[in-house]
Amino acid sequence: MTTENTARCCPPFEPAPWHEKELAWKDMLFVRATMPQFLHTPLPGSFQKAVARAWRQIEAAGAKTPEKDFLMLAAETSPWQGEVFINAAKPVPGAENVRLSGTFYTMVFDGPYNAVPRWIKEMQASAALKQKTVRKYYFYYPFCPKCAQAYGHNYTVGFAQV
Repeated sequence: MTTENTARCCPPFEPAPWHEKELAWKDMLFVRATMPQFLHTPLPGSFQKAVARAWRQIEAAGAKTPEKDFLMLAAETSPWQGEVFINAAKPVPGAENVRLSGTFYTMVFDGPYNAVPRWIKEMQASAALKQKTVRKYYFYYPFCPKCAQAYGHNYTVGFAQV
């Protein structure tokens, strides 16, 4: 393994299959974890702790999905609380198992995390052109911050539940 490869813990990401797609989910299984936020910003370390907690539960239950199917979504319920959803291959005992169903319109963005409010406006306008109303937004971050720097892209996939 080269030094370049060891700096990248996240697999490569191809944006084209995710951009401007409609996905129909029926009972897609996720483990949900919450985290405290202050005015829409996770408190220091809270995102990592929520992910680690959910991931430990998924691993302990033998419920990891294959790497190619891995999906972790972030959303918020208020300016004070965020949510993390990690897909699981089967229900996880002791975890909050959540099933998401519906139609999700996706768009891929490349930029800093603080651009999310602008991206939400873009997704809302795009959905309106398709005569759809957005019910909730979720975001998938394919790279951790170190990998985003190593790859030279900070991709984010917005999921608008319509």
